[in-house]
Amino acid sequence: MTRAVEDLPKAHLHLHFTGSMRIDTVRELADRHGLRLPDSLLADWPPRLARATDERGWFRFQRLYDSARACVRGEDDMRRVVREAAHDDAAEGSRWLELQVDPTSYAPFVGGITPALEIVLDEARAVSTQGDIGVGVVVAASRMRHPLEARTLARLAARHAGEEAGDVVGFGLSNDERRGLVADFAPAFDIARRAGLALVPHGGELLGAQSVMETLEHLGPDRIGHGVRSVEDPQALDAVAEAGVTLEVCPGSNVALGVYPEAREVPLRTIVEAGIPVALGADDPLLFGSRLAAQYEAARRLGFDDAELAELARSSLRGSRMPDRLRKAALADVDRWLEAGPVTPDTPPTGT
Repeated sequence: MTRAVEDLPKAHLHLHFTGSMRIDTVRELADRHGLRLPDSLLADWPPRLARATDERGWFRFQRLYDSARACVRGEDDMRRVVREAAHDDAAEGSRWLELQVDPTSYAPFVGGITPALEIVLDEARAVSTQGDIGVGVVVAASRMRHPLEARTLARLAARHAGEEAGDVVGFGLSNDERRGLVADFAPAFDIARRAGLALVPHGGELLGAQSVMETLEHLGPDRIGHGVRSVEDPQALDAVAEAGVTLEVCPGSNVALGVYPEAREVPLRTIVEAGIPVALGADDPLLFGSRLAAQYEAARRLGFDDAELAELARSSLRGSRMPDRLRKAALADVDRWLEAGPVTPDTPPTGT
């Protein structure tokens, strides 16, 4: 028998606000606001997604995502999303969550992007006081919008930058990698860098290794969301390792979006053996049907033993912006998880 991954202390660094929602919450909010959901968010959940590596497949994925996002229509809804994401992560062993949000999506319902962000921050701070998990926030710009909007969001993020739960801890860039030029977003990342924020753009999932190289060159990231396709070019893989960049690898996302046909083809082993730190992430559990613990189980099925799973957890903690006191405590608890030995039929899991 093996140790329970739910008991392994870890940080969750790749989780989107809308995509974090529980399916029951989406259905309840849709009913409350009189909205009709697609069948794939009702009886057919989790949805069978088309290959998002082509334009048509991504468009279908985005329409589904937009349907869920439209269900969040005010402060109470927003607070509920933050609170439930934190509780769900804590239940799976997360000590720290960096929840990624684009406040422009919710601004029309609460009076602007500033109150939208402040609502998320306030609830992140409130849920963190309960002591089970700390929640920081990553403000994310969209590649689908003009780079000037990214600068506006970077300035907003900078005004709320901090190093504690309930602060903005990072600045990201998400959505379809095929849209926009990475270099055009560099000024926004410069603003975030000067504010001391972690730079955490997406890259190297829908596009190949060149996307990773451009992200390294123009944005100087601390982490890259996904980055798995860096393995397609040894030069890109070496560049990521040399830069000390953590990759946020999301196996469930990679398979659901058709980047890889099966979980066993996700190149997690290749990335780790290249000396690259990895933080496993769930990305959008609402649409992919799997949360964080399932990503560690996927790594286990790829042949990672408990010592290697523990090192993945350590990489997530080290790659996070969690306060040092929390990181040290979590790292010590990772060691204790290993020392406790595997679960046997006569040994109940830790914490039960």
